[in-house]
Amino acid sequence: MTTPASNQPAPRRASASLTRIALSLTAVMVSLAALLFVPAGRLDWVEAWALILVYTGFLALYAWWGLKRDPEQLRERGRAHKAENVKSWDKTIMAAYTVFLLLTPIVAGLDAGRYRWSTVSPYVKGLAWLVLFLAGALVFWALTANTYLSRLARIQEDRGQVAITTGPYRFVRHPMYLGIIVLFLCVPLGLGSWWALLPGGAIGLLFVLRTAMEDRMLQDELPGYVEYAQRVRYRLAPGIW
Repeated sequence: MTTPASNQPAPRRASASLTRIALSLTAVMVSLAALLFVPAGRLDWVEAWALILVYTGFLALYAWWGLKRDPEQLRERGRAHKAENVKSWDKTIMAAYTVFLLLTPIVAGLDAGRYRWSTVSPYVKGLAWLVLFLAGALVFWALTANTYLSRLARIQEDRGQVAITTGPYRFVRHPMYLGIIVLFLCVPLGLGSWWALLPGGAIGLLFVLRTAMEDRMLQDELPGYVEYAQRVRYRLAPGIW
């Protein structure tokens, strides 16, 4: 699919994109650090530093890949909130998600960083970090396989959206959501907090609900999706649902 040519020279556009990405990554690092270290009341929290570095590295890798391979996906994910056909139910779900997303590091900071309300064994922490990396790899695989992955639920008629059947979509219909659910069950334990599983688990429940509603939207409105759903039976968990 071609896009209208811009009057701005390509090197200048690329430079502007890199600047925006660098500023965004810096903002993410500072924000996440504040959400973790302010409640913790200390900076010598190794797991928190590891999370900041891993998450920022993931975003940097995705931005690099997007600029090189799929700039249209980057643009879609950046402008989805401006689209007129975003589903109202998804706006509500994502607003609730934002609340729990902020609460997860705050609760972890208060628990693992400051008050030590709970204790997570090193073995559980290690397993959580291992599964976290696997879940992150699944999310990245889904991103690279599906150019239509947006931040909000909508049918991208402006981009000629079709049902994606390759990559992890051969196994489940919503692999990115599966990865996100697993991630938010692992992050609290990786940080050393059982209490942070409350907001992290709430995110998981929200994405189960989002999966059900988005899948129904796709079956009702996206050509070819019903046939795809007949071939790939499971939404999130193979053999379960």
